[in-house]
Amino acid sequence: MARHNAKHQARKNLKNNKKSGNISKSKSQQKKIRSGELESCCRKIRTFLELHKKLSRTELAQKCRSHRNPQAYQTALEELRKKGEILERGKYYVLADQGKTFRAETIRLHAHFGFIRDENDKEYFVAGKFLNGSLKGDIVLARAIPSRSSSPEAEILSILEESQNTRIAGRIVPTEEGLCLLSDIAGMPLHINYKESCHYKINDQVLCEVISRGSRHMDHKVKVILNFGDCDNAQNCMRSRIAEQEIPVDFPEKVQLDAKKAAAPGVTEFDLQGRLDLREEMIFTIDGAHSKDLDDAVSIRKHPDGHWTLGVHIADVSHYVRPNSPLDSEAFRRGTSIYYADEVIPMLPKALSNGICSLNAGYDRLTFSAILELSPEGDLTHYEFHKSVIHSKVRGIYEECNAILEQRADPEILKKYAPVLESLELLAELSGILEQRRKRRGAPELESTESVLVLDQDGICTGLAPIQRGRTERIIESCMLCANEAAAKLAREQKFPFVYRVHENPSPERIIILREMLTKLEISQDSENPDLNLDPEEIKPCDIQNILDQTRDLPCFPVINNLTLRSMAKAKYSEIPKGHFGLALKDYTHFTSPIRRYSDLVVHRILSDYLDGAETEWLIRRYGKFTENAAERASVTELRAIQLEREADACYAAEFMKSHTGEIFDGVITSVTEFGMYVQLSNMAEGLLHIHDMPAGEYFTEENWFFENTLTGERWQLGDPVRVVCLRADVCTGHVDLGLAI
Repeated sequence: MARHNAKHQARKNLKNNKKSGNISKSKSQQKKIRSGELESCCRKIRTFLELHKKLSRTELAQKCRSHRNPQAYQTALEELRKKGEILERGKYYVLADQGKTFRAETIRLHAHFGFIRDENDKEYFVAGKFLNGSLKGDIVLARAIPSRSSSPEAEILSILEESQNTRIAGRIVPTEEGLCLLSDIAGMPLHINYKESCHYKINDQVLCEVISRGSRHMDHKVKVILNFGDCDNAQNCMRSRIAEQEIPVDFPEKVQLDAKKAAAPGVTEFDLQGRLDLREEMIFTIDGAHSKDLDDAVSIRKHPDGHWTLGVHIADVSHYVRPNSPLDSEAFRRGTSIYYADEVIPMLPKALSNGICSLNAGYDRLTFSAILELSPEGDLTHYEFHKSVIHSKVRGIYEECNAILEQRADPEILKKYAPVLESLELLAELSGILEQRRKRRGAPELESTESVLVLDQDGICTGLAPIQRGRTERIIESCMLCANEAAAKLAREQKFPFVYRVHENPSPERIIILREMLTKLEISQDSENPDLNLDPEEIKPCDIQNILDQTRDLPCFPVINNLTLRSMAKAKYSEIPKGHFGLALKDYTHFTSPIRRYSDLVVHRILSDYLDGAETEWLIRRYGKFTENAAERASVTELRAIQLEREADACYAAEFMKSHTGEIFDGVITSVTEFGMYVQLSNMAEGLLHIHDMPAGEYFTEENWFFENTLTGERWQLGDPVRVVCLRADVCTGHVDLGLAI
């Protein structure tokens, strides 16, 4: 009887599958679908949906007579869905409005909202109810909707392609339905299949994998695959984020072997053939005290007529990392080294980055030298590039060099730097000239909003402080800018393929927003103050600098600095020389850090072939398409690194603030939203003063301008100083909640 019922149910299921077109592929159906059959099915699906507006799965399959060729029908249905021509609305199919829909990628998720980016790099805010269960990395079909703010908004209509990365980092939290995963980024609880998971408990920081997806986030199910331990430890949180984003940490064995093989011989006589020998020159490095990958060194000479010869000597990484080798493929995949807290995820194995490629004092090292001739005013008059060999005389450290230039160095430091003291003084003099040249160009001098993390021996954050750039840091920056400019100038003038560092003009929309905010802050922009007339269509770097110059002494300057930063476009890599707005330069590239940036390695490789006599036509054939791919990859990996570093700063800052819960801090209101105000504290940490944590009252807000209690008349405005108390800090999300100090 049971066997009879099973057979009856199987026949019934088969019949239902035939009606709906959802039948498994038999051997006869696995034959190749002819294009005519596929086009015919697509045409039928479009026609019936256009005629009937909406049809259930069964109705559509019946009208298209899917049982005649179920494989072609299913393929056509999936193809139209992925193209965004049809949508699933519950149990119905409908035609998408092609004039109003667009493809996009889900790029960020939060507890109650997310963001998508279309194919033109335009970002849209998506409210939680319109996310449609989308996860980061999904390709979606979306439609723009009326915005409630100055930012464009959209709703996700369907998920066209699910993300290949199904990993989600978060912590284990208790809910009414048992222990769940609370995602760090999305901030939403997800159900865990405990039978498929490794061991976990409340407050563990874990990495999960999505094993099934629903139409809403709460319907997704995950399994725990890695447990990192206490979620209140920033180090654990960051390791889970790195695993979530599948950022490679360990090098494959074949890459390690390739690196060791390349480094093992050291610098041989064979390597020196054809190189410019600079080992007797007064060349030295200046870097951070903890740096181990020293990829740049400098030398300088001042001539009697006031002209300068500046040497910028960069580690010749391209000599060791050959095209299409395991090392090269891995470096391309990583794109850049990632630095966060006291950790580094290197682009190259230590055998190269900390070994043979690092310009350690007292060792012969292969380099790529830019020999730059500068006028007394700091203008670039002539430049040459040479494959070279150097022998660094001193391993300089920023703090020690600053002490020398500020005449507070002790005798031991002066003794160490005795061979290069004259060079250091000349570099300081030239740097001042180059900074004046930069000011004449009108390049904006924006202040960093980043902070320095102070960690104890266990890696716990015990302090925060604003980043302080000393004089020597600015000296080295000026030298590197010169070399980068010369390399880009050479490539553009010779018209061979290249990877440029570009920074396009701010969009007119962003400049209009900046003007409006300056008006609200009562920064005059009328005819009486022509220096602050911002033309959205013809904005120049000097216009941005004028804003900074005329507001630097105002209490609201931190806000103006942030607003100006937000108005700027993002710098990126490109095979097209578009110039650099932020530096006010026509020519710019990245030539000076090939140990930690793949873009620089590509630049070295192309310049090497050019110096060897390669013709432009040959360079175009070899590098034409490659530079486009390399620029795109470098931009993508750079954004990934920046995002991870920002997340790390937030996590470690929250770890520090958690130990100061209940304490009072001074801060400045940097952003106003409908749900509260963001405050930057004097220690550079940022927190949210949420409306729920404000005193009782009725609140009215004008987004990004002011917050007002209409019952008491109290008003808080963008740029206002405010005293706050730290209420709570969530390490794994990096969120700090503040309250008003009474």
